Amino acid sequence: MRIAYKNNTVEKIVTIVKTITSVIVVASFVILFGFDEPFVPVAVLFGVQLGMLCIFLAGKVVRFFNAESKKEYLVANWFEAPMLAALAIAALGSGRWFSETEADRVRHLAVGVYLIIEVTVKVCIATVRLAASGKNPTKTLIASFVVLIVTGGGLLMLPRASTAEPLSLIDALFTATSATCVTGLVVKDTGQDFTFMGQVIILILIQLGGLGIVVFGAVFALLLGQAFSVRESVAMQDVLSAQTLSRIGNMIFFIFVATLIVEATGAALLYPMWDRVPGWQDEAHPQWFCSVFHSISAFCNAGFGLFDDSLIRYNRQWQVYAVICPLIILGGLGFGVLYNLANMAGNRIQRSVKRRFHKQYKLQMEVPKRMRLQTKVVLSVSALLIVFGMLAILLLERYAGAPSTDRRLDVPTALFQSVTARTAGFNTVDISAMTPSSKIVLMMLMFIGGSPGSSAGGIKTVTLAVIIMTVLATLRKRGDVEMFRRSVRLVVVGRAITVALLFVVVLFATMLALSVTEAPLSGDFTMLDLMFESASALGTVGLSTGVTPTLTTAGKLIIIVVMLIGRLGPLTLLAALTFNLKPIRYNYPDEAIIVG
Repeated sequence: MRIAYKNNTVEKIVTIVKTITSVIVVASFVILFGFDEPFVPVAVLFGVQLGMLCIFLAGKVVRFFNAESKKEYLVANWFEAPMLAALAIAALGSGRWFSETEADRVRHLAVGVYLIIEVTVKVCIATVRLAASGKNPTKTLIASFVVLIVTGGGLLMLPRASTAEPLSLIDALFTATSATCVTGLVVKDTGQDFTFMGQVIILILIQLGGLGIVVFGAVFALLLGQAFSVRESVAMQDVLSAQTLSRIGNMIFFIFVATLIVEATGAALLYPMWDRVPGWQDEAHPQWFCSVFHSISAFCNAGFGLFDDSLIRYNRQWQVYAVICPLIILGGLGFGVLYNLANMAGNRIQRSVKRRFHKQYKLQMEVPKRMRLQTKVVLSVSALLIVFGMLAILLLERYAGAPSTDRRLDVPTALFQSVTARTAGFNTVDISAMTPSSKIVLMMLMFIGGSPGSSAGGIKTVTLAVIIMTVLATLRKRGDVEMFRRSVRLVVVGRAITVALLFVVVLFATMLALSVTEAPLSGDFTMLDLMFESASALGTVGLSTGVTPTLTTAGKLIIIVVMLIGRLGPLTLLAALTFNLKPIRYNYPDEAIIVG
């Protein structure tokens, strides 16, 4: 909700002051918690935070009196009242109602929590307003990912984020990019080389990168009761690829609820698995954190794990196939598909209840909500790819390997690798030990990736379906591309071909660049390994044959750029460069040419 102010100059000054104040607050927390011994006295840091609190409160008073409608201001900032009440109770009652020996700690904790919430709210609302600013939306999306990567990389370089010496700049940026772009390629062992603080930072980057910082900001804004303006709703419609502007709020609320329910359910089901592993160190990774980490990583299709062998040591646990597999699949379908399926299920239940308990509805012929074309294509192509990948891996591992080597995989293992190769990056077998033909199949699956609107990379399942149906329409001499008795617009066909072609160009350019920068490693790894690494980075999958930790600095920089391209999509980057180009209003005379 946009509040109208009497004096815009005063509002601009307040905005600038609060922005600087937020930066100082973040810096104070970094100094306080990021170093083993803060180089600034703790008392001084607490004093700075108290001063920033006073500035925030003064800004609220100025905005209240500067607002044209005091009622609108109070309604838009209703959450400030309980926050201030809790802060006052903690500050005034710390020496009376709480322990007298911990009075200062209670006050410092209350001030710190308030400041964190205050800064988080401002960042979230700012992201939504920035997306609706009317400027190039793709540049805004790219900038949000770059800022998140740089911020995450800086936090991972803090001494308390790593177990040994602090990370180098390139390793920190690589890890932050891999987490933000939900890839899963690692140059450092997540479970051994990072402290609990570092692992929490990585987990936050995965969640923000999976949902998108703009979507996360919209979720947070709606939870605080912030109503969207028309421009903000249009911006969120573009971000979510939603079809109806009036349902943006419902869509965002569904994303939040679905993410919370799915990840919480996954964590609860994964909890019993960890204590069955011999040598488990409960003090290193508590079971609940381990469950939450892997659940979020699987649903966001990130592929990050807290163990150096991914999930190989758990390949006999049922949770790997019955919990992590569904989490990966659900995360790769896209929220648009999940929203459509949830609406259909809710509509069917509602109709059944009405007809059962309300006689007047029995004779009504209300049209049920139908499955959208997007949902049909995503579900059918995803199922076909999973089955194809499983059968291909089973056959190739059994018959394409060395005769003296037992490479037989069971069906659940092949199924898991088929599922994870398109989106996530977990593995229950040693990828480097698989046959070259199996690696090529995995590269094909990584190139295709997940579905539009999800956190998965690749050209996407719908793009593949459109290209295949275009070929079939040409062979059948049909004028339109048809799918499930629906025609696909020509502009969609052109976009699908463009996406696939751009991905091929980026993939071959990456393979060529790595073949040059990683030439000294040619004796340790084959060209197929470098091709596999390139496909994994571009598809934001995270599977590796062991090349990632040995990459040169130039190779790491290449993979960083490719992971970002894979997460955003080459078409998004191209749209950012051609945003201001105006379409032409004329056509040249046509002339026949021969192709094929």
